Amino acid sequence: MGRVKRIAILGSTGSIGQQALDVVRASPDELQIVALTGNRNLRLLERQIREFQPRMFCSTTRPDTSYGGEFLSLDEIAGHPEVDFVVVATAGKAGLSPTLAALKTGKTVALANKEVLVMAGEITVREASLHQAQILPIDSEHSAIWQCLQGEESKPQRLFITASGGPFYSCSQSQLSQVTAEQALQHPVWKMGRKVTIDSATLMNKGLEVIEAHWLFSFPFGSIEILMHPQSIVHSLVEFMDGSLKAQLSRPDMRLPIQYALSYPRRWPNPELPRLDWSKIHSLDFEPVDYDRFPCLRLAVDAGKSGGTYPAVLCAADEVAVELFLSRRIGFTDIAKIVQKTLEQHRNIAGPSVEEILAADDWARECAARLSLDHCAEPERRSNLGIER
Repeated sequence: MGRVKRIAILGSTGSIGQQALDVVRASPDELQIVALTGNRNLRLLERQIREFQPRMFCSTTRPDTSYGGEFLSLDEIAGHPEVDFVVVATAGKAGLSPTLAALKTGKTVALANKEVLVMAGEITVREASLHQAQILPIDSEHSAIWQCLQGEESKPQRLFITASGGPFYSCSQSQLSQVTAEQALQHPVWKMGRKVTIDSATLMNKGLEVIEAHWLFSFPFGSIEILMHPQSIVHSLVEFMDGSLKAQLSRPDMRLPIQYALSYPRRWPNPELPRLDWSKIHSLDFEPVDYDRFPCLRLAVDAGKSGGTYPAVLCAADEVAVELFLSRRIGFTDIAKIVQKTLEQHRNIAGPSVEEILAADDWARECAARLSLDHCAEPERRSNLGIER
């Protein structure tokens, strides 16, 4: 057995962070928590600190701790010499700066934050290469691709990212216009945070995953495809030059890709992880995605292909629009409209610096908020149509 990995979890109070702590609990001889950070859920962070007693912690409000520990910034924790491995599970642009701080000190980063690679993929990958640091994916789809590529010397021909379709897989356009926040938050397969759950319902998340895959695996956009797969058992497929396909299959449980990133290059036993019961699996279905019903997907892929500051604008506008939808100020289909209009009004900057990316993010938030005034809808105008899930 090698040296115990000293882990910092940024965003430990979120969905991914909590599941990462479950993996740590299952492997106490392999992993040690040395830093935890949270945002607004102070009570949960305090419970986690009492349990794991990390040497460092961070939150928007200083937690109440009796044993000690050092209160540091996210960047200071990510680059700290006592940290070997950084799990970036924060949401939005908050993950960018600490990810770069960790990579610049040569640390391994397990990345669950989509926006880091979407907003600043070129910069992030360059920093990892420059400092011989590793970026390991935690998303189930990218972990699946990564696992399929192990042991392969030849470059694949195509990558297939699967999508469950979320709660509105079979809904018509008219039904989608009537979707409520409560319906959109009821994902039929995955348990995720509110923002990611809405992105799954609009399929924005799949567009972001295409951009991530482009940077993680140095793969052209034209060779990355999306397949609808409602069972969520096949998480991704890789096609090689001879026509052979490799796929990674498992029950939909985020603890598995989290554990693989933490255990790599080994695999650890974990009786808490669910196994597939093949006697109960009668079919695995796949079909092409309908871009017309899910315009957020096309907007994301197009922004990724265009590059520059467009992906940062995409992320920021989507974050604003999703929050407005969750607060019932706009309709479900207004999310795509606001993102599209924000992108149309943006003047792209090619090869941007981090400062230019963050400035584009700020601009997009202001623009999206301003555009949202044209799409506000009275709550009583939207009703539950009994959409089946």
